[in-house]
Amino acid sequence: MKSILEKYYGFLNRAAEGLQSPFLLLVRLYWGWQFIETGWGKINNIPKVTGFFAELGIPFPAVNAHFVAGLELAGGILLVLGLASRLVALPLTINMLVAYMTADREALFAVISDPDRFYAAAPYTFLVASLVVLIFGPGRIAVDAWLWRRYGRSAAGGADAASPAGAEEAE
Repeated sequence: MKSILEKYYGFLNRAAEGLQSPFLLLVRLYWGWQFIETGWGKINNIPKVTGFFAELGIPFPAVNAHFVAGLELAGGILLVLGLASRLVALPLTINMLVAYMTADREALFAVISDPDRFYAAAPYTFLVASLVVLIFGPGRIAVDAWLWRRYGRSAAGGADAASPAGAEEAE
């Protein structure tokens, strides 16, 4: 009986591991595109975004509106490509945390008392997608993974943390 359980558990593990990179690709493609769209929308409505940031009390609203628009547009493009994935996922994560703290503060503080409100807030899925890429990397179907395979540690500055998901196993 133990052998049968080990066999099926091993099969389940291999099957799930085989789905990691396609899943990460889908997360990057979908949420990268969403970031591209929001960044493009902000770029084309800078005065409106600047006014909104001013209403929220964000310092230097015009500078921050341009910065956030550029970050979301460029960050989305990099996520879609899987290039500098973890590097761009960090500022995107911070951006979404700031969005929660400024534009959706009540939803942020409702995380315990009213989790549905927290999950329904606009930054939630963007934050989760950014965290997934930050923590798990871009997967093997990414420019980062290709660079890692082609150039090894020199492309990532020698840091294991910079390697794409699964690349450490190849060492």
